[in-house]
Amino acid sequence: MRELIKNEQLVTIVPQDFKNTNKGKVTQVSADGFKMELKYKPQGLIVNHICDFYSFTDNGYLYFESYIQGLENNVISIANPVKHRFLQRRKFTRIKFIEDMELINGDDVHKIRTLDISAGGMKVQTKDNIDIEKDYNVTIPLSDEQEIKCKYQLIRVEKGDNGLYTISGRFVSLSNIDKMTLVQFCMKKDMETSTKKG
Repeated sequence: MRELIKNEQLVTIVPQDFKNTNKGKVTQVSADGFKMELKYKPQGLIVNHICDFYSFTDNGYLYFESYIQGLENNVISIANPVKHRFLQRRKFTRIKFIEDMELINGDDVHKIRTLDISAGGMKVQTKDNIDIEKDYNVTIPLSDEQEIKCKYQLIRVEKGDNGLYTISGRFVSLSNIDKMTLVQFCMKKDMETSTKKG
């Protein structure tokens, strides 16, 4: 683990309940794991429960699962993960995601239906001919309790034979926690789909 995690490295921890996502700085690395000091009060983080971890490293975007060995005040001890992988920033997991939403820019409101989503952006369809030069506010519902608010920047618009416009776009002004939440959401859904197929 020493070659992956280093002192002062920033790591985001995502428990099963997304709302309790936290982040911190690595303070100690040992043969058994590492310790980190959390930025926020550790709510919903439970000893011996598996969590997801993400961190930017020299080799890319590191992702691994592990469990909390100990928790004292704001210092948390994490066991060495059994395995890890690097997520390429441009290759976020993309999943089918069908939701009716709105793109909003001031008084300009367009009804859209999403087709797929990743932590980088989403593809949508609409009856409206939308101005590609504008950025739009969007609220993405991930569950009954959780939604992500961000800006959506149009990259490509294609008009189909059915009269509908298909738009590809990316998220901008997305906080690190929201990006991690989307990465986590898409990976979990992708794994659920793969399990069902299997």
